[in-house]
Amino acid sequence: MKKRNRLTKSFTISTTIWQAKWTALAFVFTIFLNSCSDPSSVGIELDPGNNQVGVFFTEFELPAEVVLLDSFNTTNQSLLVVGEEEDPYFGKTSSTGYTRMFFEATDERPKAEAILDSVFFSMDVVSVNGQDLDEPKFYSVHRLTEPIRDTLYYNFSELTFEEEPIASVEIEFGETKDSTVLFPVTPEFSEELFGKLKRGTEFNNIFTFREYFPGIAIQAREGDNTTIGINLGSRTAILTYFHYPGDTVATSYEIITASSRSFNGVKSDRSGTLTEIVQEKQVAYQTGDLVGMKANLGMTIKIDSSPLDTFLDTLSGVIFKQVQLEIGEIETVPEGQNPPAFFVSYFTDDSNEILTRGDGQPLTIQRDGQPQNVLDENEQLQPAVIAPAIGNYIQNEEVYRLGITSYINGIYRGDVIRKDWLLYGNSSETTGDDFKRSLRQFVVQNNRFKVRVIYSKIR
Repeated sequence: MKKRNRLTKSFTISTTIWQAKWTALAFVFTIFLNSCSDPSSVGIELDPGNNQVGVFFTEFELPAEVVLLDSFNTTNQSLLVVGEEEDPYFGKTSSTGYTRMFFEATDERPKAEAILDSVFFSMDVVSVNGQDLDEPKFYSVHRLTEPIRDTLYYNFSELTFEEEPIASVEIEFGETKDSTVLFPVTPEFSEELFGKLKRGTEFNNIFTFREYFPGIAIQAREGDNTTIGINLGSRTAILTYFHYPGDTVATSYEIITASSRSFNGVKSDRSGTLTEIVQEKQVAYQTGDLVGMKANLGMTIKIDSSPLDTFLDTLSGVIFKQVQLEIGEIETVPEGQNPPAFFVSYFTDDSNEILTRGDGQPLTIQRDGQPQNVLDENEQLQPAVIAPAIGNYIQNEEVYRLGITSYINGIYRGDVIRKDWLLYGNSSETTGDDFKRSLRQFVVQNNRFKVRVIYSKIR
């Protein structure tokens, strides 16, 4: 009993010994019948009357900081992130979507006698995340004055564009989260474009076209506190409608964003906020009592996992039944906005960079039930990478949970080297990188990163 007493004393017990015994006797059957049970007592032996197996529950905190990632590549994410947001923790964040445009060389251009009917910009909105969505939100489309080159662009990249938009619109989204919005192009640009289509050399090929029209930048209005995701393809396009004398049926010519290089540029003004001190990339910062994650800005949460060592050093001869990292409750999210739906835990160290395997694959905690290590072609043991563990947001509880049972068992057995973690708002089960496809965020008290452990001990 001495060993159990020492372990018990290392954690705060909120119940009396007799309360614990009666609670444990009832709860131990729940543990064996349902491995997803969540005991509420801390540092308690759940089955003190069993002289073969002791079942224990405990929890402890992990320290958390924020890190601004460097080289956050936003090129060709297939989605333009366009938004203006402001809040007390992250300050003002602006995201502009930049893209080239494309046309099919086989499409028939309007002949000299063609008569212009109208020119519209079509915008395929596939996601909306914002406040006061019953109020109009304003978006403007601008012609670039410099080309998008065949190079990598990052979230801090930007290009120059004309101040006056070629098209603009106000949208009341309400409950609508996805729609194709059609709005008129200015008369001046409509006439210019139609003239080039009929008679100019600008549409001889894609290269002469890009010299004339390098691409577009789409912006939101400051103060709207809303971000949209615009899908690139045939439905985000410039649509020109025309007819011929004596013909009542309109013909269209489409300049689309499919097969077009694109990127998202983000500006952040954190003046006067807790994150104002976050200046250098790849440096961990403490920001008061709060930490936060924000997509496309590239701000992640770093977790110091060293308390795992302290905890594991107190144990011998145990098997971990269930171990979870729980984050939250998070701070209240305004109506109309949603936090990231999930995250993965990349391994990191004092460099605050995502650590990779010899073949360049990023290293993460692997999900429960999956091996944490595998043999390579030379029969050498190396970290597994194919099944990253996913932390999911539980909306009705406003918490994130990540299963780390297999990972903790691996550390305890000496099969896994413990590393610190960078929480990154993406999932290996989705197409693309969701952390580069929105401005979603969450903020949480830095004492709400808890490891909850259920384990058994053979006496």
